[in-house]
Amino acid sequence: MNPRYPTRLAMITFASVFAANMMAASAQEMSPGPAPAPTGATPVATVPVLTPEAINTARLETLVIDEPLLTVEEAEAAGLRSPDPAIVRLQILLDQAGASPGVIDGFDGDNVRKAVVAAEAMHGLPTDGTLDPELLATLETGQPVVGYYTITEDDMADLVPSIPEDYAEKARMEFLGYTSIEEKLAERFHMDVDLLKALNPGVAFTPGADVLVAAYGPDLNGEVARIEADKGLRQLRAYGADGRLIAAYPATIGSTQNPSPSGIHAVEGVASMPDYTYNPKINFQQGDNTEVLLIPPGPNGPVGSTWIDLSEPTFGIHGTPEPSLIDKTGSHGCVRLTNWDAAELSKMVKPGVEVAFIG
Repeated sequence: MNPRYPTRLAMITFASVFAANMMAASAQEMSPGPAPAPTGATPVATVPVLTPEAINTARLETLVIDEPLLTVEEAEAAGLRSPDPAIVRLQILLDQAGASPGVIDGFDGDNVRKAVVAAEAMHGLPTDGTLDPELLATLETGQPVVGYYTITEDDMADLVPSIPEDYAEKARMEFLGYTSIEEKLAERFHMDVDLLKALNPGVAFTPGADVLVAAYGPDLNGEVARIEADKGLRQLRAYGADGRLIAAYPATIGSTQNPSPSGIHAVEGVASMPDYTYNPKINFQQGDNTEVLLIPPGPNGPVGSTWIDLSEPTFGIHGTPEPSLIDKTGSHGCVRLTNWDAAELSKMVKPGVEVAFIG
């Protein structure tokens, strides 16, 4: 463990600052709608304006997410490649409920839809993936889902200029920290860096600045008795001793070249801010590195900020330096979660907890 970098990050209180600053923020962040399409051009969808008011008052009962997903090209052609305030609100509410959508970015996608199904399962509802009134009643809190956080001097600690790609260069560093305060805050509040910046146009991310962030919920505190790593669904699910679904996380589980293990294994231990031993004879070949290397700890290390060791040698459940790629690229056989999801799960497991690889 590295004592300089605590894993658990404190919650912030939004209500009082939010009420005082909402009108000013709305005026600052309001941007004009899209220009009218030229005569003869194909009309595109109206892009919602991304403001705290738009997010906090978004009506989820009108949001349809059970239609086929668009490709990036199709979404861009339809003018839908800007964060949707309603999707932002939905992602935050799902995150608060323990059905993680991964990175909160304001875009519909597989991770959002898997989280919706998980939330339905948690509440004994039909797992049809639709935002019906029964599901929304379990998710809605009636509270703002974005609010203000004041950057402190402590937030500037442990930043590093850059993270090299080469493992030998990584090994020469002391700590693989965040490269900017924007990256650090985005991870703290479970957000995509681009969404954080879109919510705070023109804001200098310096101590004393008030920035709009997502109001994620407090970490879950259940006791996990069984974990399922679903290779087909690309999701990790944690269950209590009574069989109740406690939490669900989007996950990258192995790859074609480096498949994850099969069958049932067990948790052997947990490490926060772990070192990482690179051994090309056991793991994989990175660049031209043929020697064993000790990679220092940090959220931008190869296994992120948390390692949950499994009884299958060299395999574990861990975080990642690139949370936006969860369930979008392959891993080297392990189960990769966002740093915050891995940290939350690590507090609910003990040695001996069963981990079943299925699908």
